[in-house]
Amino acid sequence: MSVAVSLKTYLTDWAGSDASRQAVAATVTAIAEAGLGIADLVARGPLEEGLANIRGVDPNAGGDAQKELDVVAEELIREKLLPTPTAFLASEESEELIPLNPEGRLVVAVDPLDGSSNIDTNVSVGTIYSIMPYDASAFSKPEDAVMRPGSAQVAAGFLAYGPATILVATFGEGTQVFVHDRRTGEFLLARTDVEIPAETKEYGINQSNVRHWDAPMQRYLADCLAGKEGPRGKDFNMRWVGSMVADAFRIFTRGGVYVYPRDKRKGYDNGRLRLIYEAFPLAFLVEQAKGAATDGTTRILDIQPHHIHQRIPLVFGSKAEVEAIASYY
Repeated sequence: MSVAVSLKTYLTDWAGSDASRQAVAATVTAIAEAGLGIADLVARGPLEEGLANIRGVDPNAGGDAQKELDVVAEELIREKLLPTPTAFLASEESEELIPLNPEGRLVVAVDPLDGSSNIDTNVSVGTIYSIMPYDASAFSKPEDAVMRPGSAQVAAGFLAYGPATILVATFGEGTQVFVHDRRTGEFLLARTDVEIPAETKEYGINQSNVRHWDAPMQRYLADCLAGKEGPRGKDFNMRWVGSMVADAFRIFTRGGVYVYPRDKRKGYDNGRLRLIYEAFPLAFLVEQAKGAATDGTTRILDIQPHHIHQRIPLVFGSKAEVEAIASYY
């Protein structure tokens, strides 16, 4: 019987004697450790002292309702990253970058608790992260270090807190899945070089908003609903959790597409998901798993950010279906 590879062993082998890789490995290890603390808090929910108000509604830096767990999750990540070679932390919950290690060679962007609007319903939520190299001499302002296309990422991933605590990670050499073993306390490699099937009959979208969508997305959905008799020539299933890490992990497991288009409602005209904290890391993970990610017209990893809390439309998943959706635009 083969012995499962731990995250620590995987990162040690991957980094070798390369100092840059060792810095990334230390940073990912810290994020994974923070994730275990967040998973415990999520599991305890309102039982945790001081976190009874899990329905908190103070707006965060992006204008979304912010729960106490969002703030605590960010603090846990910040504390774990302090001893690592991370110069700055960019967080969906904070207006400005958080300074960490003055000698750091990396900048980390996180959505500390993605899907927190679902926390009171016991739906899987998670943490999303993106890592880029940082050189103080190359940037006049620290913000410029995260204001780069997603192709500058050297690592990305997400943790999903559900029946199992799962880490989906890429270092630019494929996408790997690690599962936390509660008996040993370690993350163990469960799937290597994940490949998202190119073809699918499954899409994830909030169909209740169809009346607000642009015409291309309305046509796409209408053609899917027409089934075998329609222009797509096949019957589709719809699956939608509304917690992106849960929807994403389903796609990494069995294929499909995740669709969050722009629409005509106030605040949704440029899309709703954050480019730097959500779209960039998911796009990196998906492309490394032979999928694709677009805003409808442009490859996500090619987009140049203009604001650290910029929002965009997002489509990712099975490559052929992503390309089909893009064709409607």
